Amino acid sequence: MKIGLEVHVGLPTKTKLFCRCKAYATEPNTAICPICTGLPGAKPMLNKKALEISVDISNALNCIIEKETSFVRKVYFYPDLPKSFQITQKDMSVGHSGNLKINNKTVRIRRIQLEEDPAKILREDNYTLIDYNRSGQPLVEIVTEPDINSEEELKLFMNELKSILYYLGADIDQDIKVDLNISLSDSRVEIKNVTGLKNLIDAAKYEVQRQEKLIQTKQQILQETRSYSEAKLSTISSREKESDEEYGFIFEPDLTVYNLENIKPKEPIYTSIIAKDYSKKYGVSELQLLEIILFDKNSLKIIQTFAGKYEMKAILNALLSFKRYSKSEIKEKIIEKAIQLVQKGSYLDAEVVSALEKGEEININSNIVNTDEIDSEIRSIIKKNKQLLEDYKTNKKAMNSVIGMVLKKFKANPRVISERLEYVLSNEFKV
Repeated sequence: MKIGLEVHVGLPTKTKLFCRCKAYATEPNTAICPICTGLPGAKPMLNKKALEISVDISNALNCIIEKETSFVRKVYFYPDLPKSFQITQKDMSVGHSGNLKINNKTVRIRRIQLEEDPAKILREDNYTLIDYNRSGQPLVEIVTEPDINSEEELKLFMNELKSILYYLGADIDQDIKVDLNISLSDSRVEIKNVTGLKNLIDAAKYEVQRQEKLIQTKQQILQETRSYSEAKLSTISSREKESDEEYGFIFEPDLTVYNLENIKPKEPIYTSIIAKDYSKKYGVSELQLLEIILFDKNSLKIIQTFAGKYEMKAILNALLSFKRYSKSEIKEKIIEKAIQLVQKGSYLDAEVVSALEKGEEININSNIVNTDEIDSEIRSIIKKNKQLLEDYKTNKKAMNSVIGMVLKKFKANPRVISERLEYVLSNEFKV
């Protein structure tokens, strides 16, 4: 199995890639002009901020960034493309020959190109509408080599990539559209415009199974473009896959060659490396730490601020409690008080978190419980009674006996023990 990706990332600029229209408008066809609607005589003007962000991304993915970059016209005819060509990049893209490491695997990055988004097509039962607000929105396309060999690697790659983009300032809340290229034989099948990690995994899983069945029954796998149906959890044939020759790439004469030497890229942040380093240094769960900081700049800042001053386990437990019980942004002064409470043995339930946010005094003597000791006791009971895990798969009440056994040893709130049990089961026993 070989999987290659074309990841399309919307850039957080105020205006579009080649005009001064607002980049992300909501009311249809309100942020448009002669340039982004492809009217005759309209000339594009490159958004410098978009070029700088594309350099940031290329640098973060270990790409070679040449001295100069330029644009080409990708010619095809479709209702969402008013000029009948898309302004994109090819041989002189912003970055090329990069890589991204996931665990012990290296996924090669073929190129990173800056391009404009087509318009949005809205299909109804008997008519089609087009919203040109999206026409000309700035995109970076990240093209990988077919180095991904499993659904698990696909998930790891996308999470790592999205985290890097998030810390660079790219808007990951915008739909990141991914084209999946999957081949189990000599023919490559492309699945267009898949959004959301779950859909991406499901689409890959279905397409791999579909191609495996064709191989087993000695049927031909067509080189084609397919779309993914979330409702049917399947891929659907849409058209034969075009070749580069059919797109008729030509140099974009309305844009110049742009110098990249004077653009200094931002320093990237790799949360997987930070999690690994902190795990070794402070003896905490790498997986838990990564889960906290993957898409949370504020939590990473808090961890870096208090690392060494307080126990890392206390910092993580305090952050997890606030993430669970509070919807507000975590403030440094409040979280420090919370960390101090955890380090003294207090458990942060919803009431304590609420009181801390309101600035109320906390009587920790009424809430003393050492969560590490409770977790250890729960772990010990489950390991001695392995049948409990099997019973739990079919009967969620099977673990109630564990709460009773823990209560015999500790004077603690049963709800606290229940929450710790849930945490241990999900993080350590994966059930």
